[in-house]
Amino acid sequence: MPAPPAPTRRRRTGTRLAAAALLAAFVVPMLVGCLRVQVSMGVSSNDKVSGRIVAAVVPTSAEDKGPELKAPDSLAAKVRVEPYNQDGYVGSKVFFEELTFGEVSQLGGLSEQTQGMFQLQFQRTGDLVSLTGRVDLKSVPPHGSDVQFTVAFPARVAKTNGNREGDSTVSWKLPPGDVSTLRAEVSYADPNTRSFAGWAGIVGGITLAVAAIVAAMAFMDRNPSAPNAEGGFSLSRWVRLVIDGR
Repeated sequence: MPAPPAPTRRRRTGTRLAAAALLAAFVVPMLVGCLRVQVSMGVSSNDKVSGRIVAAVVPTSAEDKGPELKAPDSLAAKVRVEPYNQDGYVGSKVFFEELTFGEVSQLGGLSEQTQGMFQLQFQRTGDLVSLTGRVDLKSVPPHGSDVQFTVAFPARVAKTNGNREGDSTVSWKLPPGDVSTLRAEVSYADPNTRSFAGWAGIVGGITLAVAAIVAAMAFMDRNPSAPNAEGGFSLSRWVRLVIDGR
């Protein structure tokens, strides 16, 4: 069956990329050496994501620098890329700080060349935060490849198909030559709701204070005290002056 025209293929590719949040695509075309991909991130109670990504290969020559990643312009202030050279692997390591759930998807701009694909999406529904992901490693060399994914949440993980490392941390060791899925659910308060609750608490406190003053005024009006010997005035009058700002 003949291949579809190039514009059709491009449209299908664009639809695929838009369908999910692309975390990163690190596997260089024609890769024949061993691959190391390590993704570790932490989610804060304010729904911000920070962490580190390593993408490296065993070099095939002295000139081989492995995957060379580049921070997207839109995340230049939050993403830093450095060379990686450890344990015989070379490539790049990426540090990112305080990304929103939406900004995590922009990490797909770290590499324009994609063969393996890491798709990741954080989603909040009320107090429930869910992580869903799909990792396609069918084109990754089956031997000597190390692909790991670790996420730490700010609360106990309720459901996951990964390996629990304590109450709030989950990891996945992903097999090459296969397609894997990532799932996790955790419940903690929506930061927007917490902000509103704090504001409501301040307003409530002010309301209670005003109510107490009004009650004191009413009591003093019913039980007026005589002026002191130096011509002082009653508590009721003093409270009124305070409220009037005098």
